[in-house]
Amino acid sequence: MIESAHIEIAPPRRWPQIHIRDLWAYRELGYFLVWRDLKVRYRQTALGIAWAVLQPTVTVLIFTIIFSRLARLPSEGVPYPVFALAALLPWQLFSTAVTASSNSLVGNANLLTKVYFPRLIVPIGAVLSTLADFLISSLLLAMLMTWYHIVPGAGVVLLPLFILQALLLALGIGLWASALNVRYRDVQYAMPFAMQILLFLSPVAYSAALVPTGRWQVFYALNPLVGTIQAFRWALLGADPPWPFIVPSGIVTVVLLIGGLMFFARMENSFADVV
Repeated sequence: MIESAHIEIAPPRRWPQIHIRDLWAYRELGYFLVWRDLKVRYRQTALGIAWAVLQPTVTVLIFTIIFSRLARLPSEGVPYPVFALAALLPWQLFSTAVTASSNSLVGNANLLTKVYFPRLIVPIGAVLSTLADFLISSLLLAMLMTWYHIVPGAGVVLLPLFILQALLLALGIGLWASALNVRYRDVQYAMPFAMQILLFLSPVAYSAALVPTGRWQVFYALNPLVGTIQAFRWALLGADPPWPFIVPSGIVTVVLLIGGLMFFARMENSFADVV
């Protein structure tokens, strides 16, 4: 006797469902994507992973000449190269992760159209792959701090939390951007421009103390990178904890991440048809 199949037709959910169990079931694919990104990044390059140190070195050198020597901006009593590099590292981690995740779905178009897997693995893998460059670049900061005899304070134990916050912030924005990039390829051209603007709106080359107190500082704190960068500086260089920046940064990060997850889940079923 042949049993008849039953098909249940249900209305679409009001809130998109995020399949966390699928992410765990396909974790080996995630490991593969991270490893592949690491191998491809510096393939056929003469310097290889040395680029992870060369880029922040040149950037800090330029910042030191322009903002410290010429503009004479204050560095909160810390040698300017250390002051700038302590902010540049989380910025580059964020910027690289956002750019990689926003292009991740389009870059894996052939994979998306062939087999099923939770699409969320692709931008997550792109974000995690940027940690390797960050860890290598951190060695440069450690050498500079040793050179200037700077010892981190007790706040350094919270540094992993601030690194996680930077990654979650990048993932939240990357989920929005990657889903939109599948349908509107303008995103991949707008993203580098947006990162350049955000660089000057964040206290990388200058101190957040230069922003006037009052309503200007309130609006400035809505930029979640301000809290992340100031938290890095505090954890590594000491001074007073920048809670007025850290708390808004955490709130905005959570909002962007939850919103990005929901938007990504809503758009996920159309990726294979549009990409």
